[in-house]
Amino acid sequence: MTRPRLVGLSANVQRPSKTRTLVDAVLHEACAQAAFDGRIFDFVDAGSGLGAAWTRDQLPLPARRVLDAIEEADGLVVGSPVYKGAYTGLFKHLFDLVDPNALAGKPVAIVATGGGARHALVVEHAFRPLFGFFGALQIPTAVYASDADFSDGVLTEAGVRARAAEAGAQLSALLLHRAAAATGPAELAAAE
Repeated sequence: MTRPRLVGLSANVQRPSKTRTLVDAVLHEACAQAAFDGRIFDFVDAGSGLGAAWTRDQLPLPARRVLDAIEEADGLVVGSPVYKGAYTGLFKHLFDLVDPNALAGKPVAIVATGGGARHALVVEHAFRPLFGFFGALQIPTAVYASDADFSDGVLTEAGVRARAAEAGAQLSALLLHRAAAATGPAELAAAE
């Protein structure tokens, strides 16, 4: 049995990135719970050609690899910095290129980062409707972190760290449940 593929996507365009740190925290926690094949991508990996592509067939190879990883994953951790109350335009552009059926039934954890607490509801008011359109299975715990929750690029705020751990555990449990339903409990137990 192949291990379930878990892909993290961070909409950062530079490194280091608080958003990537938060996506990685949730991804790491999920992968610590079970044997998943975890990978993380950001828009640095996709390259500058992502924004220039109006259609899927215009995507340069690096951006196409990111899109393929999203569509082929068994579960996702997605995150974006918040600008003016929503995820970035490039984040939305990428998901405009995702096949409308590719995320149906796929477990998704949502994270976001922003300058302050006033953006905290973006996970509920922007991200959830987008992934609802795709029919994705959004885990209950979304995670938002502001600049004050990091120190030198490290997530330090205990409450946010706890939410990230909870989100990772929920995502892992849902992925394991789906894998057991698809393969049977005995095969899953043998693979762990």
